[in-house]
Order: sequence, then structure tokens, then C-alpha cells
Amino acid sequence: MKINKVYIPLLISVVLAIGFILGSTLQSPAKNGFFARKNTTTKLNKLIDFIEREYVDSLNTDSIVDLTVSEILAKLDPHSVYIPKSDLEAVSQSMRGDFVGIGVNFYMFNDTLAVIKPIAQGPSEKAGIMAGDRILFANKLQLFKKKIQTHSLYSILKGSKGSTIKLTVFRKSENKKFAVNIKRDVIPIKSVDIALMVSKTTGYIKINRFAETTYDEFLKGLTQLKKQGANEIIIDLRDNSGGYLESAVAIADEFLKKDELIVKTKNKKGSITSTQATEKGIFESGKVTVLINEESASASEILAGAIQDNDRGTIVGRRSFGKGLVQREMSLGDGSAVRLTVARYYTPSGRSIQKPYEDKGENYFNEFQKRFETGELYEKDKIKISGSLKFKTKKGRIVYGGGGIIPDVFVPLEGKQGEEMTMLLLQSGLMNYFVFEQLDQNRKAFTNMSISDIKDELVQNKNYFIAFKNRIKESGLLLNLEPKKDKVLYYMHAEFVQQLFSDKEYYQLILKKDNMLNKVLNQ
Repeated sequence: MKINKVYIPLLISVVLAIGFILGSTLQSPAKNGFFARKNTTTKLNKLIDFIEREYVDSLNTDSIVDLTVSEILAKLDPHSVYIPKSDLEAVSQSMRGDFVGIGVNFYMFNDTLAVIKPIAQGPSEKAGIMAGDRILFANKLQLFKKKIQTHSLYSILKGSKGSTIKLTVFRKSENKKFAVNIKRDVIPIKSVDIALMVSKTTGYIKINRFAETTYDEFLKGLTQLKKQGANEIIIDLRDNSGGYLESAVAIADEFLKKDELIVKTKNKKGSITSTQATEKGIFESGKVTVLINEESASASEILAGAIQDNDRGTIVGRRSFGKGLVQREMSLGDGSAVRLTVARYYTPSGRSIQKPYEDKGENYFNEFQKRFETGELYEKDKIKISGSLKFKTKKGRIVYGGGGIIPDVFVPLEGKQGEEMTMLLLQSGLMNYFVFEQLDQNRKAFTNMSISDIKDELVQNKNYFIAFKNRIKESGLLLNLEPKKDKVLYYMHAEFVQQLFSDKEYYQLILKKDNMLNKVLNQ
């Protein structure tokens, strides 16, 4: 397969589009659905009734209704979306921040459910499930060689809290099969990936989305970092496509002084709601830095905008996505829902960072392709700024609206322009899967190694790099990895650490060569 400049942003755009369904700027869900006009309702009901009674072929009218709803919403804006019943529970769990299950991360490996790692302190770990185990049966249901889709596996393994599921497990490292009963429990879905010290005085917190639990997770991490001596905080919002507005506001409140404006929203009737900081902030002094990139959106931009416009901290990275619309989730009464845009938000300086959406389809999300082509991701001067959308921060600095948050300090995309595919590949699921495969061949040997031992093994034994190159070739990707050998082995080492150790060890390793983070630490 030929790789070109267009390929990468298209991949990123697809991922981001999916991300916006899971993480738009949301107000708390509405308790009741919305009501359609009577004549419109009658017309639609009559049409569906005619199709059910008179149409020549048999069909599922529910699918027609789903399509109709989606088509109506597509005429509004890119972020008003329909969530079918089949997807709503997963989306709701992501935003709620937990689910009930057995607590394992897994791959379908050679058509068998293979455990990557049991979740720490979860039901599976407590029951003795280990990384590398194969789950062959769930109760009496065979899970191997059945080509079961991942979403179906989730449904099988999930259940009500306290319910028991009997698993038949094969442990390759001991060549034995055994049965174990696991009592399902609440499993947290972390929205704060990590909170750790990156220098003697600097704490780092990575937020992947803004869910119901995010503020509590963040506050816990921030409190711990202060106790460890942090008087500077770096908030990493890269690749965070948003979530609940209230969570972003609550986090901003910890850094702003009483009565400083956080965000304003304006609804259809022109009603403006202003949200201001309270007295409760625990980090109202001390240096603050926010990291953003082209996939930071929505609630991420609310937090970044509040910090920037109040001159409370420095925004570092690349121009954010540019989403200034607020959605509310409304139930349609049949297990499905719509997320309808109900307001626009404005940063404290009064700017809307919503980019134009006359073209609400692919081109809206594929605007990343334009950023690659124009060179904006490599040079700050290539960022297009509208001179008519100037605003001033609290101290009089000029900031701009109309298309995302422009960082105070620009950091280009890692690598040279044209090398995006290599960097994306090294951070992709392909590397994850390759490392799992290598571990699976001799897990015991790696389990007894230290982090530095693993690095030495990868560097000294050239077979790992050769095997990875062959895997890339088998995948149809035409990439010359030889010039990037050190980078390949670095990311490979990091993935080994992630699968064998904790998140803390993984982030301590991967952040050492993070260009954006190092830009902050070396200022």
C-alpha cells in the first residue's frame, strides 16, 4: 500500500470523529426528551405506517427511523448526533466513568480471547487471572474459534454487580487449563491517566476525557502532587476530545481566583449564563502549563481558554480543534438518544473558538488534512489567523477566536514533515499487538527482567527489530524503518513496560522523550 501525506490526517480524522461522539462538550443529560411539532410527528408516523403495511418487501422499520433521525441531525451541525440503542450503553459508561464486569484488558489473539493485563485490584486479578491467560469459555459459551466480535465479548463478560461468571482458562506459561468463578464488580474507567512528578518541583497530570468522575480523579492527583512538593503543574489535554462542561469548569476553578470568569454559554433565546470561579481553589498560585494539540477539543478548549484568557498560565503545543458548541443528551424513549447542540460557549475574553461548519461532513473533520498540507503542524507562522476576531486577555494580550485555541508557545509535530506515518505507527495498536506476541513466546523470561534489563535485551538482540520490520511489511506498509531504529526500539521498550509494569513506570519512561513536555521543563 502506498503511503502519502494525505493518508495520516485521514486516519487521525476518523479517530477524532469517533472521539467526538464519546466526548463532546456536554451539559448534564436532560431528564425528558424533546417534543416534535405535531404535524411533523403525524407525517413521519404515517409514512412509517404506510411502509410497514404496504411496502412490497419485508424490512426493519426501526433501521429506517434510525436513518431518518441521523439525516435530520446531519442538517444541523457536525456535533448534533444520534446514538442508537446498541451504542448508548457503551457511550454512557465512558462518560459515567465505570462499568460492571470482570476487569481485564484483552486482545482477540489468533481468534482466542487473550488477557493483556488484569485491572489492578479488580475481580479478575483477585481471582488469580494473569497476563497471557486465554479465556476459553464464559460459563458454557465457547469463546475461541468463533470469530466473536469485540462488542459481543464485552456484553458476555459484563453483568450485574455481584453476579458470578465461571471462566475456563488456559495458562500457556504453565500449560494447564482450569476453571475459576469470578464475581463481577464495578470497574472504573479512568479519565485521568496519570498524576506524577516530572521534576523535583513540577507535577504532571494527563486527562484523556472529561467524564463524571474526572474532577474527583484530578483533585486527588493534584492534592497528591502538592504533598510531593509540586509548585508547578502541567495539565496534558493532548488528544482529549472533550466531555462534560461541568468537569472542565470544576478543574479550572482550582486554578482561578474568586469571581474570575471561566466560561459563558449562550442558548437559542439569547440567554447568557456566566460561570465564575469560587473561593475553593487549591492551586491559585504557582506556575500552570496546559498542553494541547490538534485533537484537543470542546471541554479541553474550555479549560485551556479559561487559563489563557485569565493570564493564569501558558498554553503550549499546537492549535486545538475548534469546537465551541455545547450538547445536551436527550432520551428518545426507546433506549436511544440524541445529543443536540443547545448553546454556544465563549471563553472569558468573549471569543468563540468554533471553526466554520458550512460543510458539516467529512471536510469538517478532515480539516486536519489541510493542517498537514499547509505545514501548520510544523510552523506556527503557517497558522491562519483572522484579524477581525481579535480579543484581549485580562492583562491585555491579544488572542484570537474562530478556530481553536492558538498556543502561547508552539511545539511542532515530532519528526520531519512527511514522516507522520512512522510516528503514528509506533504509537498504534500494531506495536501493542507485536509486543504482546513477543511476550507470549517467552513471558516468564520477561517477567523476571527489570525495566533496564528489557531495554538491554531489545537493543542487543537484533531479532526484535527485524521481526517488527517484517510485521510492518506483512501489513502492507512500505516504510523504511532503518533510519528510525532507535526510535522504534524506544517505543517498543515503552510498550513492554506498559504491558509488564504499572502506568507510572510507563509514563516515567515515555515522557522522557516527549518534545512538548521537555519544551516546558527546559524553559
